Amino acid sequence: MKKWLLIGGAIVIILIIFLVVGVSNLGPLIKNAVNTYGPKITKTEMRLADVGISIFSGEAKLKGFYLGNPKGFKSPDAIKVGSVYVDVDEGSLTGDTIIIDKIEVLRPEITYEKTRGTDNFQTILNNVKRTVGAGGPSKKEAEKEGAGKKILIRDFIVQGGKVNLAMSMLAGKSVSAPLPDIHLKDVGKKGASPAEAFEEVFAALYEKITSSAVTDVLNQGLTAVGEGAKKQLEGVTGGAKKEVEGVTNKVKGLFGK
Repeated sequence: MKKWLLIGGAIVIILIIFLVVGVSNLGPLIKNAVNTYGPKITKTEMRLADVGISIFSGEAKLKGFYLGNPKGFKSPDAIKVGSVYVDVDEGSLTGDTIIIDKIEVLRPEITYEKTRGTDNFQTILNNVKRTVGAGGPSKKEAEKEGAGKKILIRDFIVQGGKVNLAMSMLAGKSVSAPLPDIHLKDVGKKGASPAEAFEEVFAALYEKITSSAVTDVLNQGLTAVGEGAKKQLEGVTGGAKKEVEGVTNKVKGLFGK
């Protein structure tokens, strides 16, 4: 009996060590995948400052997520997030598909920039679609960077976000709108590559950014800016007057309203 107890105890200890080592290695794996594989998906700068892992719960806290803008846009960033919480199913780490029970993105700062008939998020989404269409980076490269496995996200949640409009005509003035909360279920339901999962999430985010709930508020802010510009017309003549009038016209037609 004692012999069997000793053997049983040894097996439990080995399993605990396996889980601790496996989960603790998940932090560097996530950070490396985001920082090296992420930019290949979006064709922009993407980085993650740090990842904290709870070895007992399998929960991760991603700190300092940053997504840069494509070339041709003046704003330095598209998305900045202080904290992202991730709850991983530890039992799936050794399988072909990693199951993530929940990803919760809190208070993201989104910079929405319109220029030349397009915007930064549409450009990034197009880049992601091209990456997915091309099959993404090679399988060997993906495996080397820790992104070769499929993923399934049971719940993806975005809460408390804010959309800031970036336009040179605002001249330093702030125009922003609350981002409606997002809740997606079963992202990559049959097991998706990181690029495919990112495309699904980013498309949903872009849909919210360009929804009337956001653009109506941004238009109201722009109208206020336009009214302020109109007041500048008093006592203004010549070329300066035409410049101010041009600003008010751009404000009026920005979102086609």
